[in-house]
Amino acid sequence: MRRATVFGALVALCLTLGARAAPAQGSPRLDLALPAQEALLREGPTLRGTDLLADPQLRDLVRNGFPARFTFRVELWSTGGFFNDLTASTVWDVIVRYDPLDKVYQVVRIAGDRAVTLGSFADVADAGVAVGRAVRVPLNAPNRGRFYYNAVLDVEVLSLSDLDELERWLRGELRPAVSGRRNPGTALTRGVRTLVVRLLGGTRRHFETRTGTFRT
Repeated sequence: MRRATVFGALVALCLTLGARAAPAQGSPRLDLALPAQEALLREGPTLRGTDLLADPQLRDLVRNGFPARFTFRVELWSTGGFFNDLTASTVWDVIVRYDPLDKVYQVVRIAGDRAVTLGSFADVADAGVAVGRAVRVPLNAPNRGRFYYNAVLDVEVLSLSDLDELERWLRGELRPAVSGRRNPGTALTRGVRTLVVRLLGGTRRHFETRTGTFRT
């Protein structure tokens, strides 16, 4: 009975969110800036995001209990040969979830097995600013040559099983990012996630940007 009630409530939520679709307040954007020429062998680029939480549908989902995961990946590519070569890369996640008791949006950055709280915010716009906060990426050119940086951002809404796993991870009960193990979830939660994807036209968003080619 409880599963049927939860399922019905989530279906109603999905239908409501689909009906409330509205133009985003701003277009999400990634900016990737190189360090000064003389620092290219010592420092990596600076990545900054703008309007990353501006989509009304995404905001509604987060407010209604579906956390959003922002996966950032920055790659260093070398050029000059017949093909470009991936030299190095780094990745981290930023999770945004709503706490209905304190009525705040919690923003957490996860890199490897380390989680860092970026803050709790009453205003969703402030939470979005925290998600896109400038980060100096620890990925410098290793030697002389021609290179460029490529930055990728994937945004997705987490399912209920993902949320349970996330909360257990933050409490230190498991390390899925390290072990590679994931909770497969019940048929119910997988079905709800599929329904959300179909009604909203997909909960995954992809953004990409790159620098120009530079010489070290």
